[in-house]
Amino acid sequence: MFKKFSLITMIMFFVLITKSNAEETWKITSLDWQPYSGAKMTNQGNSIQKLREILKKNGIRLLVEFYPWKRAQYLAKKKGYIGYFPAWPEEVTEGFIASSPADWSELKVIKRSEDKVTFKSFDDLFKNYKVGFVKTYVYPKVINDAIKKYPHNINKSPNEIALLKKLSYGRYPAAITDPNVMLYLAEQQGITNIEPLNQIVIKKELVIALRFDNENAKRIKLLKKFLKNIAN
Repeated sequence: MFKKFSLITMIMFFVLITKSNAEETWKITSLDWQPYSGAKMTNQGNSIQKLREILKKNGIRLLVEFYPWKRAQYLAKKKGYIGYFPAWPEEVTEGFIASSPADWSELKVIKRSEDKVTFKSFDDLFKNYKVGFVKTYVYPKVINDAIKKYPHNINKSPNEIALLKKLSYGRYPAAITDPNVMLYLAEQQGITNIEPLNQIVIKKELVIALRFDNENAKRIKLLKKFLKNIAN
């Protein structure tokens, strides 16, 4: 009887130890936005990998599901997900709150190598050239203002691949997006006639859009602590 009791006690002890050491799991949605995030990339993208390593150090396992951007944002509203990532602060929609930056991206004007594009501001750019952009992205106010002011000089694309191909084929001489994304995709597609310009560079935070509710309250506090010392 004593041996049986001891065996049961030991099993319960090991179960409790296992549970205490088990990683908590957080699930997010994301989009294919290589090299920052990508379902087919070895590490699921550079930004995803950075976030995963930060969470792992704190005993949290990260699961990522990839969808088209609008669907990723919609599904993140549902229970079971903590939010979506990576997002610019402007892309944090109603019902979500932005974390501190987990990584950084940037915005530049990208042009065809064979075209001459000169400008002093985004307003100047849109005034004098047809400009491509991704219609599902929420750009900073200075770019959105120019888009609204010169609607005759804009060309919308559903995604980065379409934006890249239109630019390469000469549908417009310039586009606005993250140069790291554009150059990564250009290499994948064998496109060699595009280049970023350095006249204007907007550095953009990549944040986690966290569902803002009671279920996520603890995670929001934890992430604030985890991301506090992430370098600019």
